[in-house]
Amino acid sequence: MAKDRSQRDDYTTPLRRLLLGVLCLCLLAIFLVWRIDSPRVERFRAQVTDMVVPNMSWAMAPVTGTINLIRDFQSYQRLAEQNRDLRDELRQMQAWKEAALQLEQENARLLDLSNVRLDPRLTYVTGVVMADSGSPFRQSVLLNVGARDGIIDGWAAMDGIGLVGRISGTGDTTSRVILLTDAASSVPATIQPSGQGALVAGDNSAAPILDFLENTDLVRPGDRVVSSGDGGVFPAGLLIGQVAADPSGRLRVRLAADYERLEFLRVLRHHGTETISDPGDIVTPLEIRNTAQSGDTPDE
Repeated sequence: MAKDRSQRDDYTTPLRRLLLGVLCLCLLAIFLVWRIDSPRVERFRAQVTDMVVPNMSWAMAPVTGTINLIRDFQSYQRLAEQNRDLRDELRQMQAWKEAALQLEQENARLLDLSNVRLDPRLTYVTGVVMADSGSPFRQSVLLNVGARDGIIDGWAAMDGIGLVGRISGTGDTTSRVILLTDAASSVPATIQPSGQGALVAGDNSAAPILDFLENTDLVRPGDRVVSSGDGGVFPAGLLIGQVAADPSGRLRVRLAADYERLEFLRVLRHHGTETISDPGDIVTPLEIRNTAQSGDTPDE
């Protein structure tokens, strides 16, 4: 057994050395052929390349596929990272957009509160909405101004654009505003341009009902609704909203005030209008008429 193994080693060792020598000579020959700068050798190299490379494409297919797979995976990783960064930036931009919209709306309200011109005799007190006590049965908000600021029950409250409601209950430093959407709210109104009188009555919905219209045929959706001043509660000409029709065909008022973002309210100081007991006082003051009746002249 040991003799057979030694004989096998005696044959295989020289064979290995011979094969290794031949391989080295072949590699050296290939190296020399590829390094020789000669036109003939160049043509020979081109012929060898044309013969070997196309026939070896099947052997390079797995290598090429593996390289493409690695590249695609790296590209996917880069895309995933970019996608994650873009989502983060999008969330940040949405937050900035929301903040910008809130600042823009607040700025618009403040500008409206300071620039809107009503009756020059009217002055106002601006308050901040502290709480919203809206419920299915009562629609109201709480302001941080009260009797200490001269607030009186019944005064109108606006958000700078449209009428919001009226003061109903005052404390020393707070007051409550009953909104136009409250079921207990009824405001005399005028429809423009037809001049029709109506009553804007709340029903705890976002759009109050338009009741007691004189002639419904003269009213169209989109007409302006303003306060009429009847009853002496509200000044005349305060914007309430626009006429709109619900799916059942009933006329309602789309309020001009933004009830979803009530932050600042302007309470109008309105002490009522002077009552005229004698229509003649509108044309001629009472003193002049008394003087004329007594036969004296103003100079006398």
